[in-house]
Amino acid sequence: MENDLRFGERLRELVRLFSAEHSRAGSNNLGWLAGSQSQEVEACYLQALTIARGQGARLWELRAATGLARLWHDEGKVTEARDLLAPIYGWFTEGFDTPDLKEAKALLDELCRS
Repeated sequence: MENDLRFGERLRELVRLFSAEHSRAGSNNLGWLAGSQSQEVEACYLQALTIARGQGARLWELRAATGLARLWHDEGKVTEARDLLAPIYGWFTEGFDTPDLKEAKALLDELCRS
């Protein structure tokens, strides 16, 4: 019984840790569906940002911010996109060869050219 309780606690912790990524992935999926409202996609990204910030999960926050910044860029909200993504990207001091940071940097470069 004690093992079951510990397993349940670990499972709840994993669900909590991945809830920001789940919201971000949901917004990515919504974006691909025909007829999706950008407000729905934006709401999912904002939820993912809120969860990631609450957890202090910088990588999940970067992923959500990159997705939201891309959405805003596509909607012509270039300044808002850059203002969201630039400070989050600026937190990182290493790992610039990882896919997440490469994607964020490429989007920031694009936003600066727009």
